[in-house]
Amino acid sequence: MEGPDLGLFGPGSVSWRVHAEPVLWVAGLRALYLQALHPRAIAGVVQNSDYRNDSWGRLMRTADYVGTVVFGTTADAQAAGDRIRAIHRRLQARDPATGESFRIDEPDLLRWVHVTEVESFVTTARRAGLRLSDAEVDGYYAEQVRAAELVGLDPDSVPSSAEDVGKYYGDLRRYLRATQPTKDVALFLAVPPMPHKLGWTALRPAWFGVAGLGFALLPRWARRKYGMPGLPTTDLSATLAVRALRGAIAALPGAVLEGPIYQDAMARAALAAGRPSVSRPTF
Repeated sequence: MEGPDLGLFGPGSVSWRVHAEPVLWVAGLRALYLQALHPRAIAGVVQNSDYRNDSWGRLMRTADYVGTVVFGTTADAQAAGDRIRAIHRRLQARDPATGESFRIDEPDLLRWVHVTEVESFVTTARRAGLRLSDAEVDGYYAEQVRAAELVGLDPDSVPSSAEDVGKYYGDLRRYLRATQPTKDVALFLAVPPMPHKLGWTALRPAWFGVAGLGFALLPRWARRKYGMPGLPTTDLSATLAVRALRGAIAALPGAVLEGPIYQDAMARAALAAGRPSVSRPTF
């Protein structure tokens, strides 16, 4: 009898360890700030999405997609990738600098989004206190090439180690800049409309603090692109803050943090191992 489908990665993967971290919500914001520095990428978002009126829906759909790719079954991950490719295939945008029309599913844009996401996830998890060796970080990047394939990228074109990612950023840095749409999106990320009419509650300053932490976790060169200081002291403060946040999150009940995709993955892993279902790891 065939065992349960453990998905693209499985319980022995670095990907499962990294993405079991609830603090990765901050990493998602970091990735968005980073992605916004690519003029074509931000043009594609601004010209093709209703992010101002559907910011929370967009955020939740993105989180569900990442969760499905990492923790879903192989079929679920493949179906999620198929849906993303179908959406991207229909979309085009216009380069504000040249007037040139371009496709949203250009490999250069897909690669930028992929690299900024996975680099933000593993870097934030590590700075928050998840113990990962350099070899395990490289293993994470290599595993995530499978996620890049889902959106249509040639696996040979995807950075698959920390060294590759560093070189990739180095090659692109001269092209990245904070355009006016970049600044508009960055401001929106910091002060979006709160859901369910919660704007005048404690949620507003709490979100502002989390968004500020996501920005502070950016590489120094990225903060400088935004016109902000790239000081080592900011790196230290951000690391201490994200570690404190991880510790605070760890005190919350697992039921608050474990979504159905994760819970189902843990149940399948337990079934495969012939033991009772496991829950979120303790810190």
